[in-house]
Amino acid sequence: MGILKNVIPFSLILIGQKEIGSGLASVVNAMTPIWTLIIANFFTSDEKFSSNKIAGILFGFIGVAILIGTDLVQELTASAWAQGAVLGATISYGFASVWGKRFKGHDPIIISTGQLTASSIVMLPIIFILEDPFSLSMPDTEMIISLLGLAVICTAYAYVLFFKILSSAGATNVSLVTFLVPISAIILGIIWLDETLTTSNMIGMILIIIGLALVDGRILKMTKVRR
Repeated sequence: MGILKNVIPFSLILIGQKEIGSGLASVVNAMTPIWTLIIANFFTSDEKFSSNKIAGILFGFIGVAILIGTDLVQELTASAWAQGAVLGATISYGFASVWGKRFKGHDPIIISTGQLTASSIVMLPIIFILEDPFSLSMPDTEMIISLLGLAVICTAYAYVLFFKILSSAGATNVSLVTFLVPISAIILGIIWLDETLTTSNMIGMILIIIGLALVDGRILKMTKVRR
C-alpha cells in the first residue's frame, strides 16, 4: 500500500505539477475511478462491469484523450509528459484501492500508520540517491506550514477516512471522491494561483465528470424513479 498509494503516485504527481497547473492535474487525476473500476473488474468478485460502468469508462478515456491529445499530436512536449505522469499516478491509485480491500475489518488508523511508515522507509534511500538533503537550505515558515498541512491533514487524516470508507463502500465508490477534486482544484487554482484552463481542458473535464456519473449510477437511478 505504501508503494502503490504513496511512493509511485506522489512522485509522479510532483513530476507532473512542475509543468502543469493544479487545475489541469486534478482533471487528469479524475481518471482514478475509471482505472479502479477496470482493475476491480479483473481482481475482485463483487465489483464487475455493467453497461453504465463501461459507458463511463469510454467517456473518461475520451476526456483524457482530449486533455492530452493536442500535445501528443503536435509532439511529445513537456506538458504531455507531465499529464502522462499524473495519469500514471491514477493507475497506481487504482491498484492501491483494490489491494486495500484485503484490509477490511482492520483499524484504519493502524493501516494508515503502517502504510505511511512503509512509504517513508522506501523513500528515504531514494531521497539520498536523487538529492543531497543536507546541502539544501532550511525551508521557510510558509513552506513548513504547507508541508505539515499536506502531511497531517491531506495525507495522514485523509488515509484514515479512506480505509474506513473503503471497507464499507468498496474500491470503486471510494475512488469517486475525485469527482469533486477537479472542481475544487480549479476554483482554488484560479483564486490563489492565477491559473486558467483552456477550452479543451474544460471539455475533457466535462466528459470525465459524465463518465464518473455513469460509473456511480445514482443519477440514472434517481431519473428512473422520477419517471
